Amino acid sequence: MPAVVLDGEDRFRYANPAAELFFQLSFPTLATIRLADLLPEDSRLLALLRQVRQHEAPVSDHDLALESPRLHRRGVTAHGAPLPEMPGGVVLTLQDGSTAQMMNRQLNFLGAARGASAMAEMLAHEVKNPLSGIRGAAQLLEQSSLDEGDRELCQLIQDEADRIRGLVDRMDMFSDRPVELGPVNIHQVLDHVRRVAQTGFAAHLRILVDYDPSLPQVWGNRDQLVQILLNLVKNAAEAVDPVAGEIVLSTAYHHGVRIAVPGSRDRVHLPLQVSVRDNGPGIPEPVRATLFEPFVTTKRGGQGLGLALVAKLVADQGGLIECDSRPGRTAFRLSLAMPPAAVRRPEAAPRAAERGTGPRAKSR
Repeated sequence: MPAVVLDGEDRFRYANPAAELFFQLSFPTLATIRLADLLPEDSRLLALLRQVRQHEAPVSDHDLALESPRLHRRGVTAHGAPLPEMPGGVVLTLQDGSTAQMMNRQLNFLGAARGASAMAEMLAHEVKNPLSGIRGAAQLLEQSSLDEGDRELCQLIQDEADRIRGLVDRMDMFSDRPVELGPVNIHQVLDHVRRVAQTGFAAHLRILVDYDPSLPQVWGNRDQLVQILLNLVKNAAEAVDPVAGEIVLSTAYHHGVRIAVPGSRDRVHLPLQVSVRDNGPGIPEPVRATLFEPFVTTKRGGQGLGLALVAKLVADQGGLIECDSRPGRTAFRLSLAMPPAAVRRPEAAPRAAERGTGPRAKSR
């Protein structure tokens, strides 16, 4: 649980690893600022601190929204208690309701992926065989018909049969096949995705990188990670302004991210975070809750399978995906595991200079 110690001026004197994750800032950075620098003046959390000091007694508040350009948390429960050893000091603990919401969403994503897998198997069995018969019959009719209008209708039947078969083939990507996992240098994957994007669909956009060069390898499947990130970058490229659009690929290490695996008593550590962020208009609020479900899309002509496939592939890696979106900023974040100790390499991932990525942030 995130916990911090604040002095009488609301400066950070201590922050545990969970608090660093909550505020998305390291303690050395937090130690240089005040809590008021992260929140608006009328924040209920700042009012809670004033009440703790005024009454010299513990105070709690629930369902807080901590909204600012630097912080975006909702459903937060805060507990503040005076610290007698420090005049004006307060021990503040924060329970992030959005974490539970994220886990609920992740379970929904897994359920959606399983539902899509079952649908893929059903479609492959029940649709492909009769579809081949329909297309073959249309070909025979086209060959035997002398009327131009009839031949056009036969060609239309064949085209539609091909279109439906293509959709079924795309759904087949959701089938539950065994996935081979191993140590993967995520920066090499991101650099590959960036090169593919900038030589194709994102050639007109700025793609920046913000890598943690000491990040260890992730435990995953390289080909699937490329597919996941290419899909996210392509979505970002389609969402941003063609002239002022910008995409940022970043990595970071966060302590304390542990989740309970559905169907198991084990808790998995997911400290490696990969983010694809854009400055587009954001995702409409009504769509966000079902964003990773099959056939949900905001694109004209889209089929709504891209993000559903991403959710399944991330689950296959043993990771989590979440989306944080508001006007001007949308970020998809992957939380991934490190390789098991038995196969973990002692060396860290190559430094940015060794990978040819240059400084910590680089633009096209």
